[in-house]
Amino acid sequence: MAPRITAPLLILGTSIFLVLAYNASFWRTFISATGGVSLAHLPLHLATFVLLVLLFNACLNIINFRFIVKPVLVVLFMATSATYYFMNQYGTAIDKSMIQNLLETDIREAAELLNWKLLLTITLLGIVPSLLVCRAKIAFYAGKRGLVLQVANISGSLLVAALLLFLFFKSLAPALREHRELRFLLAPTNYIQAINGYIKQQRAQALVIAPLGMDATKRMAGGGNRQRSVTLIVVGETARAANFSLNGYARVTNPELATQPDLLNFSDVESCGTATAVSVPCVFSALGRENYSDDKAHSQQGLLDVLSHAGFKVLWRDNNSGCKGTCDRVEFEDLSKPEPGNRWCVDDECFDERLLDGLPELIRNARQDMVIVLHQKGSHGPAYWKRAPAAFQRFGPVCQTNQLESCSRESIVAAYDNSILYTDHFLNQAIELLKASAEKETINTAMLYFSDHGESLGEHNMYLHGAPYVISPAEQREVPLMLWLSEGFRSRFHIDQRCLAARTGHAFSHDNVFHSVLGMHSISTAVYNPGLDIFSPCTHES
Repeated sequence: MAPRITAPLLILGTSIFLVLAYNASFWRTFISATGGVSLAHLPLHLATFVLLVLLFNACLNIINFRFIVKPVLVVLFMATSATYYFMNQYGTAIDKSMIQNLLETDIREAAELLNWKLLLTITLLGIVPSLLVCRAKIAFYAGKRGLVLQVANISGSLLVAALLLFLFFKSLAPALREHRELRFLLAPTNYIQAINGYIKQQRAQALVIAPLGMDATKRMAGGGNRQRSVTLIVVGETARAANFSLNGYARVTNPELATQPDLLNFSDVESCGTATAVSVPCVFSALGRENYSDDKAHSQQGLLDVLSHAGFKVLWRDNNSGCKGTCDRVEFEDLSKPEPGNRWCVDDECFDERLLDGLPELIRNARQDMVIVLHQKGSHGPAYWKRAPAAFQRFGPVCQTNQLESCSRESIVAAYDNSILYTDHFLNQAIELLKASAEKETINTAMLYFSDHGESLGEHNMYLHGAPYVISPAEQREVPLMLWLSEGFRSRFHIDQRCLAARTGHAFSHDNVFHSVLGMHSISTAVYNPGLDIFSPCTHES
């Protein structure tokens, strides 16, 4: 006699089975990342199990309809059982490159992977549960009542999952941030995401990048300073405006920049996103936050391309995880990988001052106007204590683990503030380098600094960043923005320093960066919007 089961109970049972039966690799890595097996960590591990079950339950209930649910579950069991085998047998993680390898494997290569262990795994974890589902008599709730119950099931699952996430966020966030491989280990979401990523990759490769600002030229008034210019655009990482003493923070985190008489600090600036993958492509695009999407940003040229069209040499130097597509058509230097004997590198990473190595020579040897982007490691968390050399570990006690639940909030903030203190030193060193180049090489120099996004440090029980923008706290959106211009730069591009200083308290955002960089270099192009240019009211004879 075929077993009888209600549709909601089938989906809940399937969700529990998925989390337990197919995810040995995930649980091994997750338990290790959160401090190992112990009574103290048991609530976190149990909460994570329930959280995953609820999320799977909510997703599967979307397809919980007669004639649909059985075929979907059969495909899910069969695909996930095969995924489980390869992950556990070969220690592989499932990402889009793995999907590409699978699709490009010929029959002979695939045949070499067949063995009795694979067949046994697929039989026990794929065929057996599929047969049980196929034989089951499923009782579906009919009509409007059924639809209401289904919506309530989905909503309730998501609500309880959100509550668990809020309660355990301090423990979960660092583990997920530091161990990104976890998302490649959780089945079946790993291969579903990988397939989606592969499809997007194929679409992206087929894209024709639309040109932007091909008409860009430098506007120059007759006479005046015609010396070469070099501008540093420093892209900060995870620096929030609230912890800069230049913005009124009680702890002195900007002692060096406070001594720069010509530095302009803009105190009311919002980011385009709350994560690097969004903010960096957005800030270097002409789209603005309201019109931004990944597809749009990656299908057209951006700020660095427009600068190149206008005759600037452009270089991106990186001490982070890359430029997220914004520097694909300009020169790129990856300085994030440690080199033996390099004074700025320790263990598996390098401090930001490595970005300044060789810059005086680059500036001196430049034969045309130049823009150099420096992408910092900055204050990337949760390992804040790693972001600053020993000489800048001035605030304490310091949290020295990525398991933030084991640290007090005060020690987390102290570690973060030390990273801001080091950024202060790094930016001051960059300005001093530009000053020296302006004096010795008679080059017009400038520096623009802004962070990609902010960071939560425990406010509202939130940590790190990446919250959806519409519900993100101010700490993740409000970012620093600073500007330093040499006297020669101001002279060449006819910029009124006093006028700019009067605007430092105005509300700006990442939307202003694209047009302000064009404006500060007197670049004329149809894509330039003077209404978004911070410099526009403060330039003369442009």
